[in-house]
Amino acid sequence: MELDPDDVFRDDEEDADNEFYREKEATKTLLVYLVDASPKMFSTSCPSGDQKDETHFQIAVSCISQSLKTQIINRSYDEVAICFFNTREKRNLQELNGVFIFNVAEREYLDRPTARLIKEFDCIEERFMKEIGSQNGIISGTRENSLYNALWVAQALLRKGSAKTADKRILLFTNEDDPFGNIKGATKIDMTRTTLQRAKDAQDLGISIELLPLSQPDEEFNVSLFFADLIGLEGDDLAQFLPLVGEKLVDMKDQLRKRMFTKRIVRKIAFSIANGLSIELNTYALIRPTIPGAITWLDSVSNCPLKAERSFICSDTGALVQEPLKRYQPYKNENIKISVEELSEIKRISTGQLRLLGFKPLSCLKDYHNLRPSTFIFPSDEEVFGSTCIFIALHRSMLRLERFAVAFYGSSSHPQLVALIAQHYQFPENSQKEIISHGGQVEPPGMHMIYLPYSEDIRHVEELYSDSNGAAPKATDDQIEKATALMKRIDLKDFSVCQFSNPALQRHYAVLQALALEEPDIPETIDETLPDEEGMAKPGVVSAVEEFKLSVYGDNYDEEKELVGNGKASEASKKRKAIADNAVKESANYDWDDLADNGKLKDLTVVELKYYLTAHSLPVAGKKEALISRILTHMGK
Repeated sequence: MELDPDDVFRDDEEDADNEFYREKEATKTLLVYLVDASPKMFSTSCPSGDQKDETHFQIAVSCISQSLKTQIINRSYDEVAICFFNTREKRNLQELNGVFIFNVAEREYLDRPTARLIKEFDCIEERFMKEIGSQNGIISGTRENSLYNALWVAQALLRKGSAKTADKRILLFTNEDDPFGNIKGATKIDMTRTTLQRAKDAQDLGISIELLPLSQPDEEFNVSLFFADLIGLEGDDLAQFLPLVGEKLVDMKDQLRKRMFTKRIVRKIAFSIANGLSIELNTYALIRPTIPGAITWLDSVSNCPLKAERSFICSDTGALVQEPLKRYQPYKNENIKISVEELSEIKRISTGQLRLLGFKPLSCLKDYHNLRPSTFIFPSDEEVFGSTCIFIALHRSMLRLERFAVAFYGSSSHPQLVALIAQHYQFPENSQKEIISHGGQVEPPGMHMIYLPYSEDIRHVEELYSDSNGAAPKATDDQIEKATALMKRIDLKDFSVCQFSNPALQRHYAVLQALALEEPDIPETIDETLPDEEGMAKPGVVSAVEEFKLSVYGDNYDEEKELVGNGKASEASKKRKAIADNAVKESANYDWDDLADNGKLKDLTVVELKYYLTAHSLPVAGKKEALISRILTHMGK
């Protein structure tokens, strides 16, 4: 069996040191959706994006369904449970009234989402009233308290796993801002007290409770009446939460999506500042590439996952090697045997800490020094008390002196020099709070760890691009002016990388979703990276492109002839030229103005429509409607 030497000499724990993949091992989320199923959730409706009225219950179900599908893509190893309260039927381990846990066969109440769960949950609205039912679980004159019961059931479900390795959360959907509003006197006080105590008990166990309020069309959800105390909002936190309540219900899916992507600690590291002085830091991955999930090999008969095993065979005897393998490194025609412990010690450059080397002015740090996505670091007093105070003192001094710290990050697999840059912040003096905008952290007072190159990593430019006379080409003032006009014409307004999804990933998971949920059609995915064809076909843009081309190449420039003259013409380019010539010839056989004015373009075939587009050097991609629209735009119709 042929082996990769690098693979043989790789430490077993090296993969765990790769920050691109540690996030999965660091924590997983255990999440319980608590959905209010009272009659009020079904009677209150509001307009949705397609102008149809949706009840608050439909909005909650739609949000959760979309979240489950997204979760399979992004966090497939997280576990969820869906729990309705204020129900007629009950289904929970505690046999509490008014609480119904939705689940499917061959799945635990709190488990990873499955295709069957998503498929059946998508149809829950059709059979909810018949199989589960809706009723008010908090009624005057009784001691029944469905909200208390729901919190108890959710807390019991989240007993699974340790708070150190799992992020335990409860997401509560409701449009009732005062659940005990119809209760009076001592009964109300007692039910309120016990419910708040139940929530506090859950929070003391490391469970976070988050509220997703659904406002009435003519009345805003008043979080101050009850839920501010339940989720622990007060002072500034309460003021920050209020704008979230006022957002439109059509944004609820975005709210839930943002909350699902909580900040996760990649690892904890020690920052050694000087002899005997170290602080504790948490590191966060801000930007990491998203890749498709790992492939699992299945048995073709039983459909069960296969387990891969590797065996080593002695080349002399052909027998299986039973004893632990010994590793060696060739050196001067000899094989130097090295034990696993010795190899690990040789490769260990540092103890794994972040060690401060000194400080330099920010002007010394260049953009091209950044090797890969940075890591955000933030102090923690969990194990080393006083880390936050020391960190803040360093942070403010670095900002005031406009300096960055140079440090050595000694991970076992990739020891690197790093630059620590203090994040700018703007809040009053002597304040250590984070800047919050609409419930999201914007500028935390932490530092960015930039990975610096070694001298061996830098590649110097050596090739000089020049013409046949040995002189480097330069653009004329007219060419620069035409290029500037072109740039202004196709300027991207309000551009952000957050606007673009990876089309390959979107297509990949759309196909998987259709197969898993047995959907008849593959969900349509929009490739947001394609150019704006209609915008590029506007007369102003076309004119700017032609003027720029004219200023660079002149009137008599022929790209195909130029390629032939340079010996670079290919069979593909010749074929494209022949297709273009044929399109011009065929296009002349049609009265395009008459067809456009009489609405007869739709009667033509796609091939005929492409004659016009190819003859006028326009894109030919897209469905028939897109081709017609492109032709009409080009003709100014």
